Amino acid sequence: MLDRLPAHGLSGALVEFLVFGLKQAWACLFGGAMLALIIATKFSWPEHAMLARYDFLFLAALSVQIAMLVLRLETLEEAKVILVFHIVGTAMEIFKTSAGSWIYPEDNLIRIVGVPLFSGFMYAAVGSYLARIARIFDFRFTFYPPIWATILLSVAIYANFFTHHFIVDLRYGLFAATAAIYLRTVVHYRVFRFRHKMPLLVGFLLVSLFIWFAENIGTWSRAWIYPNQNAGWTPVSIEKLGAWYLLMIISFVLVTLIHRPQPLAGEGGSQSL
Repeated sequence: MLDRLPAHGLSGALVEFLVFGLKQAWACLFGGAMLALIIATKFSWPEHAMLARYDFLFLAALSVQIAMLVLRLETLEEAKVILVFHIVGTAMEIFKTSAGSWIYPEDNLIRIVGVPLFSGFMYAAVGSYLARIARIFDFRFTFYPPIWATILLSVAIYANFFTHHFIVDLRYGLFAATAAIYLRTVVHYRVFRFRHKMPLLVGFLLVSLFIWFAENIGTWSRAWIYPNQNAGWTPVSIEKLGAWYLLMIISFVLVTLIHRPQPLAGEGGSQSL
């Protein structure tokens, strides 16, 4: 039946676009479930419930993660990387909240040093998406940089998230380093019938923009807030997009530890998107 779908012209492009959207939604399964839970609890969580909203979100996220493993929607290797995301993210949350960068306005029990443990699943959602999308779209690369260079870059980015509170902020230098390392890198991905291609830096930016939109939903629901949102919600500053862009580099490099970047083989049916 799938062979009967149009492959060329406007109809063929529409088929590729629809399949692209469906695959993206499938890759976002964990992150989408988390956003749905955050929005649902904003409207329906009882004010004096015995179980705190944040604790419910932690238990629900843990249940979703286990279900994805049991149903084989996620591999064990991917789950290990997602666990690393959770640990790395929680460590940064502990530091950033102590520095007053953002706030968790509700009380709960399952927390470490004032940080609800459900927050680590926000970083895990990014890791889950990147790990799943690399597999679902069968990523291939041309001019991918040496792994050691990407690891050093991600370590420097992660360190700057902490050190910029005490010394000069190096983010602009890190933007330049990111551009220098990935400037020539192109990701080739299969949607349905064809392989499409995109500069990897553009892919980083698009995913970062998506996460920024998701963060606006998260702060609007008061799952966490920035200090300037304490009196009432306002959109998250577009400047935060830069932070998410750098975090995207760390996330992508961690995923490459299990989905090693593969070169583009001599495969027909390639076209630009």
